[in-house]
Amino acid sequence: MTAFTARRSAAVLRDSARQATPDELREIPWLHRLTDAERERALDALVVGEAEPGDYICRIGRPVTYWFGLVDGLLKMSNDESQGPAITFTGVAPGGWFGEGTVLKHEQYRYNIQALRRSRVAGLPVATFDWLIDHSLGFNRFVMLQLNERLGQFIAAREIDRLNNPDLRVARNLAALFHPLLSPSVGGSLRITQQELAYLVGLSRQRTNEALSTLERLGWIRVEYGGVKVLDLQALRSGQIEPPAPGASLG
Repeated sequence: MTAFTARRSAAVLRDSARQATPDELREIPWLHRLTDAERERALDALVVGEAEPGDYICRIGRPVTYWFGLVDGLLKMSNDESQGPAITFTGVAPGGWFGEGTVLKHEQYRYNIQALRRSRVAGLPVATFDWLIDHSLGFNRFVMLQLNERLGQFIAAREIDRLNNPDLRVARNLAALFHPLLSPSVGGSLRITQQELAYLVGLSRQRTNEALSTLERLGWIRVEYGGVKVLDLQALRSGQIEPPAPGASLG
């Protein structure tokens, strides 16, 4: 890794698992969709663990063990650098749950999930996930919505990869982090550093800072101490910016 070293592998919950606190449970968006009996079963199985910067939550080729959610912190989903150039597929912001497709298919992970900062990660064991799929209509609806929104997110990510305008790349990646359904705990402000955003976007820190300044001048965001506040989410998703001058670098 460039700025932090890869550490523990997929043992975050196994090594530090504990029960979720009442405050943490309030941040899990699908719990309120369950019946009392379904919720009780889920609460008995849910665990929370701490991940340090560089820790892997999931690793390519490892068997699926949990359906994961981010309670607090910041994660990134990426390919395996040993197989070619590093590619970040998306970031995971607080409130986001991920990996439901892998859990449904009971297959090995095809991506890495890594902590960019100290994070609290929740996990629902595969067996409990399967039981809820078999018994809970509310849970099924949530998972179906997740899959549909995730598909749209990855289609958008393919479009982002083709953008030659780094300001728009930063805008679209920020919009993904503020997705109201995939990152419901974010709200209007996200705690993120310029370096963390640079990791997710695939630009240098300097170029990311320039892009943030451009987006702020347009009135789409406000850069705050330690984070970003979104002022116009629709503009971040679909607004246009004049392309950079010919020969400009992407960073």
